[in-house]
Amino acid sequence: QPVRLYVKGVFTGYKRSIKNQYNHTALLKIDGVKDKDAADWYMGKRVAYIYRAQREVKGSKYRCIWGRVTRA
Repeated sequence: QPVRLYVKGVFTGYKRSIKNQYNHTALLKIDGVKDKDAADWYMGKRVAYIYRAQREVKGSKYRCIWGRVTRA
């Protein structure tokens, strides 16, 4: 039986204040994480933003941007 080694999540936006937006820090909503205690397990884990592009690069139309969970 195969084991799923990932959890789905949603990109909800960038870290921001009222007037400024910081594009180097993304905010994520991870499925099944309701509070800070549940988010502690994900600290330091890698995350991948996978999207589909129009043009093929290296035989694939899918692209990936890697990141890391740093705060909760």
